[in-house]
Amino acid sequence: MKIALIAHDKKKDDMVDFVKRYKDIFQDHQLFATGTTGGLITEIVGLKVHRFLSGPLGGDQQIGGKVAEGDMDFVIFLRDSLTSQPHEPDISALLRICDVHCVPLATNLASAEVFIKALRSHKDSE
Repeated sequence: MKIALIAHDKKKDDMVDFVKRYKDIFQDHQLFATGTTGGLITEIVGLKVHRFLSGPLGGDQQIGGKVAEGDMDFVIFLRDSLTSQPHEPDISALLRICDVHCVPLATNLASAEVFIKALRSHKDSE
């Protein structure tokens, strides 16, 4: 699967910890991320990640384009809902395009964990 990983600044540590915890699952998939998040995952976790621009510079929209083209299977976007984001219209557009194209979207650790455990279960049943 092609999995996109996005995290607001206050959620980047959570994303890195999450990917580290489920590295055995993520290593079997193609990973994509916005710039800073992808850099942290590569540096700290050691996984290969295709990096787009950072979110505020258009990375969210680049991932949205992949979703619209049918070239992204799953998006994990750990959002900081308590802090105003200057690129909120881009974020809303990404959420909308995932809904329009029926691409699974996890916006918090609990929902991300449900999806990842489903991937693990699928892997174990093969």
